[in-house]
Amino acid sequence: MTTLVEKAVEHWPHIAPLLTAPSNSGEYDRLVQVMDQILSLVGEDEEHPLAVLASRMGDLIEAYDEAHRPMPEVTGAAALRSIMDERGLNQGDLPEVGTQSVVSEILSGKRQINIRQARALNARFGFPAEIFLGL
Repeated sequence: MTTLVEKAVEHWPHIAPLLTAPSNSGEYDRLVQVMDQILSLVGEDEEHPLAVLASRMGDLIEAYDEAHRPMPEVTGAAALRSIMDERGLNQGDLPEVGTQSVVSEILSGKRQINIRQARALNARFGFPAEIFLGL
């Protein structure tokens, strides 16, 4: 057996949990916690010895998220409402979308955000226009 394999056998019990897909929320939470610690060491240094480990752990976490915590579909109206709430805006504060009644119809689901409005919202808030179009 080579020295590299001997070292791998010696350290594998400590490394294996970091490279094993979580099967429940407890394992997921532990993996996220350890990955956060590793990322605090790695920082932005892509050449750090633990950067590849962090990347693999991220893949495992992402796979668990996709399987167990899917992102809900978000409508353009929901995205707009969230931004308005976050920034303390009311329906009259969005002239680039239209009149207060137009904004009200969008937020109530009676009207969809059109491309012109989505581009205007993109210009104002910096979010991709696709978000407002529900894409």
